[in-house]
Amino acid sequence: MIKKIVVLAAGRATRMKELAEKNPKHLIKINNEPFLYYFFKNIKKAGFAEIILVVGNFKEQMIEFAKKYEAEFNLTLIDQFKIIGTKKYGTACPVEAVENVVGKDNFIVVNGDDLFSVDDLKKIANIEDKFCYLAGIHNPEPEHYGILEYDENNFLKRVIEKPVPGIDFNQSRAMEYLISPGVYKFTPEIFKAVKRIKKSARGEYELTDAVNLLAQDKKVKIFPIQDYWQTFTSPDDVAKMEKFLLK
Repeated sequence: MIKKIVVLAAGRATRMKELAEKNPKHLIKINNEPFLYYFFKNIKKAGFAEIILVVGNFKEQMIEFAKKYEAEFNLTLIDQFKIIGTKKYGTACPVEAVENVVGKDNFIVVNGDDLFSVDDLKKIANIEDKFCYLAGIHNPEPEHYGILEYDENNFLKRVIEKPVPGIDFNQSRAMEYLISPGVYKFTPEIFKAVKRIKKSARGEYELTDAVNLLAQDKKVKIFPIQDYWQTFTSPDDVAKMEKFLLK
């Protein structure tokens, strides 16, 4: 079983508006505990031995969180800005920042503003082959995410970011497509890939560009999310998450 999981929590949460002006959205209270606490509980139950938390913005608050819960979780904090700097920005940067900590081990990467089930985390952690994996899930609005194109052998062809209805997918059959919720199983080959990519059209270093590079060489397969995926990106998600966790 893969024992290391990297949680990405370095960015600013503009879509959370005033709720994340002075504190990271990952620490917004849900039923009296920070959101990240619940996700870490699932990660621990799934059997991971080490949580590598990549921080950047609001680093001080994240350090306080880590100290408060250090007895419950085996946490390693990585300061993305200290390693990569503040001028280089994008979803590939936190992955690049953990190279020395991960070393030659396979590892899991998850977004820190989503909640995934214990079962799905266990399943992807138990994939110990030579391939990288990108999680996929069906969603009625694929235009807001990245559509996964893959072949009959489950190999990823490419990720289409912000797909256009009528061009990249048929809107009347939206639920037939898989989108990327932000869960990855990586081999150390990802570190070479993130160093090869250039800035995207929006001026950022995109993790999906690195994944697409590996996909060209048939090194990435699809992992289906079968249980649940709960997002935590907007103010409306706070009440939804509270109800979900009370079930």
